Amino acid sequence: MNDRTGRAARPFRFGVVAPILSDLPTWRDRVRRIAGSGYSTLLMPDVPTWQPALGPTLATAAAITDLRVGSWVYAAALREPSSTAWEAHSLSVLTEGRFEMGIGAGRPGIEVELGRPAVSVAERRTRMRDTVAALREFDGPDLHTPVVMAVSGPKSQALALDVADAVTFVLSLDDDRGETTTRVRDFAGRTDIELAQHVAVVGDRVAPFMAPPTLDTAALHAADSLVVLPSDPAAAAEEIQRRREEIGLSYFVIGADFADTFAPVVAKLAGQ
Repeated sequence: MNDRTGRAARPFRFGVVAPILSDLPTWRDRVRRIAGSGYSTLLMPDVPTWQPALGPTLATAAAITDLRVGSWVYAAALREPSSTAWEAHSLSVLTEGRFEMGIGAGRPGIEVELGRPAVSVAERRTRMRDTVAALREFDGPDLHTPVVMAVSGPKSQALALDVADAVTFVLSLDDDRGETTTRVRDFAGRTDIELAQHVAVVGDRVAPFMAPPTLDTAALHAADSLVVLPSDPAAAAEEIQRRREEIGLSYFVIGADFADTFAPVVAKLAGQ
């Protein structure tokens, strides 16, 4: 089976962004349910001071389940390349190869909000490249930590083509389905890289830490945005299959609040 880019279709896999929004026993129970529902990856956002540190949290999740774990995503605006690469490599070693490093430029202004100096877009891209380069040095010839890169414009896409194993496209409110399909197909036509989809909204609900809670969901629905999936599992499964066929998307990342609802979708599609 091939998608519309002419590439062989990749099997579906599903990740869950699961920040700690409860007491620890409740969070650990949620992580175990996610693992038991067939999801492939447990992911954590990079939000200093708002959550426990990403590295120890992911190591905890990996210790209590057999899930892959990952950053969704390290924010280059907040990160020094060498120390970030060392953390990522260490997580790969400690999880015996079950860690994948998600990295992106970071939300505009996030560093200023946290009292740090402003970082230009160009410097953020440089940090992303330097982080991956340092990670490859730390990994050496016997380990390859997968890199998932959040991209937007042509320059970050070109960077991903050079250094990433998978990409997720950062979409704005005015990116409708047609525009996004053209954009992703153009990128996919140059590589067989894995294409991931960040799903911030299910129905009319916004997942914590995956988009601002004030997000205009009506505008997203009006644009037929790809950051939205239906709340009905059967409709969601049909839409996910459509997106692989038409665009090539195969790795879907949702918020933990929707993990139980989407468990039937994962049971039907994961690995297919």
